[in-house]
Amino acid sequence: MVEVSRDEALRLLGTVEMGRVAFTEQALPAIRPVNHVVGDDGTIVIRTHTGSTLLGHSLASEVVAYEADRIDPVTRTGWSVVVTGVASRVTAPDDVARYRRLLVPWVNAEMAHVVRIVPELVAGYRLEAAPS
Repeated sequence: MVEVSRDEALRLLGTVEMGRVAFTEQALPAIRPVNHVVGDDGTIVIRTHTGSTLLGHSLASEVVAYEADRIDPVTRTGWSVVVTGVASRVTAPDDVARYRRLLVPWVNAEMAHVVRIVPELVAGYRLEAAPS
C-alpha cells in the first residue's frame, strides 16, 4: 500500500460513482451503499430518501465516514479512499436543484434529499503489485 496525497485521494474518489457511507444507527455502526459526486471544493455529495436514518442524523450534522475504491480482483491492485467528516443536509434550493441534476439515484426510489460531507480526514492508498 502506498499512501497518496489528500488531493490525489479526492481526485480518485471523483473517478467512481459508488461508495459506502458509514454512520451511527442506534449507537452501532451502519454502512449503506450510495452513489456520489465530488464537488469542486472537495466535498462529497450524496442523495437519500425521506425515511433514511442518515437523513435524520444529518439534519443536525453528524460525523460520518465515506469509502470508495477500485480494486482489480485478479491483480489485487487499485486504490482505496476513506474520508471522515461532517455530514449535513443541503437545503439551499439552488444547490439542491443542482445536485439533483448531477446525481441520478442508482436505485428505483424517491431520493429527494441531498447530504454534503465535508472532509476533515482523508486517507488514500494505491494498492500496487508486490515486486517480483
